[in-house]
Amino acid sequence: MAGAFIFGCEGPDLTDREAAFFRDADPWGFILFARNIDTPDRLRALTTALRDSVGRNAPILIDQEGGRVQRMGPPFWTRWPRPLTQMSRASNPDRAMFLRATLIARELRDVGIDVNCTPTADIAHEDTHPFLLSRLYGDSVETVAARARANAEGCLQGGVLPVMKHIPGHGRGTVDSHLGLPRVMTDLAELRQTDFEVFRQLADLPLGMSAHVVYSAIDDAPGTISAAVMAEVRGTIGFDGLLMTDDISMGALPGDMAARCAGAIGAGCDVILHCNGEWDDMQTVAACTPRLSDAARTRADRALAMRAAPVELDIEAARAELDALNS
Repeated sequence: MAGAFIFGCEGPDLTDREAAFFRDADPWGFILFARNIDTPDRLRALTTALRDSVGRNAPILIDQEGGRVQRMGPPFWTRWPRPLTQMSRASNPDRAMFLRATLIARELRDVGIDVNCTPTADIAHEDTHPFLLSRLYGDSVETVAARARANAEGCLQGGVLPVMKHIPGHGRGTVDSHLGLPRVMTDLAELRQTDFEVFRQLADLPLGMSAHVVYSAIDDAPGTISAAVMAEVRGTIGFDGLLMTDDISMGALPGDMAARCAGAIGAGCDVILHCNGEWDDMQTVAACTPRLSDAARTRADRALAMRAAPVELDIEAARAELDALNS
């Protein structure tokens, strides 16, 4: 049974040391960043080597949202505008989002990547921190839920699993969680009607990513390590997909690496996401994090069963339609 963690690697080629470590640690999956991206052929070789290191068709993730969060770009891949910018100028935003997500997924599948950490289903608010704002899809439940659904369906039709984030909602955060801890003081009834409601409408999606955010109406601990917040996610929101943490290395979380991993698994997250490829940290995560629980294994298997070949698509026609919607 695979370990309940997802790891990154150091560069565009898998080292012998990393391959040996991954073989022994057996992470559930892997995640790639700009540091891992070179040419298409080199990237295909890397995704193949990662899967070979664990001896199975492990999921390989990336954050390819477009705008400021885009790991793959020219000259080999499309440079996508910020989601909020494209949605604001499209004549049919839902259709534009679907086409955009489908085309992104095609580029990912071509190099062996089969999970995209999108849609970003957080609602934009007046004081949403700039690190997140341009990545969002709108400022109402109806708008964000519809566009996030279109994004997820586009991913799936392009042969890639979507990861909705940041459950149960990061949009009210006024601090960059990479650097500090956002605290949301909104009462629970309002959260359930707004930010949490988007995720409730998307609760059937296969994969989710937690929010490193304190919801003071629920708990004083960040959502990722709060059993009370996880109970809200599994209960009121009704999400029963595989739930990974946001990057466990981010500055929002207290404690050392071992304490963070224990806190997240203890609270109810299924999988630890560790992104930076830092050797000593990965050793700690692997040593202190258990294998997938029975419930997590069931959720993981259910998610991976949704991986499928891309639906037939005339790519040039799809690009032309998207351009027309944005003109």
